[in-house]
Amino acid sequence: MKDIERVTVIVLDSAGVGELPDAKDFGDEGSNTFGHIAEAVDGISLPNMQKMGLGNLTNIKGVDPLVETNGAYGKAKEASKGKDTTTGHWEIGGVILEKPFPTYPNGFPKEVIEEFEKRTGRKVLANKPSSGTVILDEYGEEQMKTGAFIVYTSADPVFQIAAHEEIIPLQELYNACKIALEICNEMSPVARVIARPYVGEGKGKFTRTSNRHDYSIAPPKETILDKVKAAGLDVIAIGKTSDIFSGKGVTDSRGTNKDNKDGILKTIKALKEDTKGLIFTNLVDFDMVYGHRRNPEGYANALIEFDNYLPEIIENMKEKEVLIITADHGCDPTYKGTDHTREYIPILVYGKGVKSVNIGERETFADIAATIEEILLNKEVEGSFAKEILE
Repeated sequence: MKDIERVTVIVLDSAGVGELPDAKDFGDEGSNTFGHIAEAVDGISLPNMQKMGLGNLTNIKGVDPLVETNGAYGKAKEASKGKDTTTGHWEIGGVILEKPFPTYPNGFPKEVIEEFEKRTGRKVLANKPSSGTVILDEYGEEQMKTGAFIVYTSADPVFQIAAHEEIIPLQELYNACKIALEICNEMSPVARVIARPYVGEGKGKFTRTSNRHDYSIAPPKETILDKVKAAGLDVIAIGKTSDIFSGKGVTDSRGTNKDNKDGILKTIKALKEDTKGLIFTNLVDFDMVYGHRRNPEGYANALIEFDNYLPEIIENMKEKEVLIITADHGCDPTYKGTDHTREYIPILVYGKGVKSVNIGERETFADIAATIEEILLNKEVEGSFAKEILE
């Protein structure tokens, strides 16, 4: 265990591998993100993740199971009662939420909206659950006329604020998000407030921009990021990772302003650097661009793009490094509605000395944090699969 100097975790945001036993309680019975995407496109070729054992986790057309893999593989249940990004990432980081965040199927309470209007000096439109594209078609033109904020939520515990970049400056939108987070912390708890800037001339022509920003509450307990940082090691957060953990435990935050490819290339750059500790990457397009928009073809192409980059990722790993590819929940693009789905997450592990072994069905995402702690900090932790996977 002492030989490993760095662990890289890549979260394929929303890439679940089949319904959890309690999926019915969440209205997600029968969901399977990877499996249904492959069916929708009549088979998918992901040879590099296949070699790592992806096809052994669920039935994926075009990705057959293998007897001998080039790494360890398994899947994990979510112990927390949720299926959102924050809950999933925190559990990967070692924090299991005993109580789920509340959601707001009827919009936010009147007093929350009134306080938000008072403190921002702008009125609010919508205040209801909606998809990001539908809400713009419904209220975008009205916002351009009135200068009000479009506030909406989803099946997740989020307070989202959409604003046309030519009507409301980005900095004002970001400040409004900070105000909203303060108000929600006092009155109506959420996991995140999300800035959703957009551009366009009118209905059917509005598009969201890459200037999205997430404002999360801080994890209630110490995460693996905090522990690695406290040990004097590097914690490089790529994509929206730092936002999800509210900056806690991060020594170097590298956001992505474009797409998954930007996050992949930033990860490769980080791999080439002489650091020790943790690289933690979130690739959000799987979820934001394809899952929520119910686009299995786009999702499939994004998975193929990532798989095509895997050889370069592996090529740039250091000799004393372990790579973990996982997810934070599901978002089956063939499923009803536009929300996340309650699914197992994949765990694919690669590195010199990592055995070809099935680590089975883990009871919690937090086994990933336990394993990182044992590998990097040389501590025996309950739930760790370090000894199962390393020579």
